[in-house]
Amino acid sequence: MSVLFIIKLYLIYIGNVMEILDQIPVEINAEQVLNILHMDKGGRYSEIVQELIDQVLPVLHPKAIYDAQYVEHIDRENVEIGGVRFTSRILRVNLDNVGRVFPYIATSGTEAESLGIPDDDLMGKFIVDTIKEIGLGVACHYLWEHIQNKYKVSKMSAMNPGSLEDWPISQQKPLFSVFGDVEKLIGVKLTDSFLMIPIKSVSGVYFPTEASFASCQLCQREKCPNRRAKYDPKMMEKYD
Repeated sequence: MSVLFIIKLYLIYIGNVMEILDQIPVEINAEQVLNILHMDKGGRYSEIVQELIDQVLPVLHPKAIYDAQYVEHIDRENVEIGGVRFTSRILRVNLDNVGRVFPYIATSGTEAESLGIPDDDLMGKFIVDTIKEIGLGVACHYLWEHIQNKYKVSKMSAMNPGSLEDWPISQQKPLFSVFGDVEKLIGVKLTDSFLMIPIKSVSGVYFPTEASFASCQLCQREKCPNRRAKYDPKMMEKYD
C-alpha cells in the first residue's frame, strides 16, 4: 500500500475536503510540441521531438492538490483562507462577496525529472521542458474542470503568488501551509527563495467570479511570454 494512498484514506477519514488528483490522463503528440516551439512538421527536429516524447510520456505524472475553504475578510489588505492569513489588497478585493475559494498546487510531477538529458544538449532540454510544460497545463485544466463540475461553479478566475507586486512570491509559504507537507503529498518542494521544485509547477487560488480576472490585466510588463490578457490601466482603479 503506497504512502500516497494511505494519505488519501486519512484525508477521507478526518472529513477534510482537501483532495489529491493523481490519476490525470495525459496525451501529447509531436505536432502539439512542434507548434509550441514554432517548428515545422516534418522538419529536421520532428524525429527528435517524437523520440523525446516517447521517453518522457511513460514517466510523466502530472498531479494536483486543492482544498475548498471559506474566506474571512480581516481588513483592507488581509484575508484568511482556511485559517491562514494572506496579505494582498487585490486578492482581498477580488474575494469580496466570495464565500468559498479553492487554493491549489499543480505540477507536471517529479517522475520525469530523473530523465538524463546531457547538459550540452540544449535543444533536447528545451524540448523536454516543453513536454513537461504541456503536462502541467493538462494538470491545471483537469483540476479546473474537476472543481467546476464537483462544486457547480460556472465561472472561475485565479490569482497566483508572485504574479503581481501586490501579492509577492513570498506568499507561497502561507499558501503551502494550507496543505501541510506538500512534498509528501504531491512531490512539490518550496525552496528558501519561495520557488517550486519541480519548476513546472504552479500554485494559486481559484475563486468564483462573475467578471473574468487575470493578473496580466494589472501587469505592465510588455514582453511577457506568459501573458494571457492585455494590460488594462483603468482596472487598477478598482483596487485603490
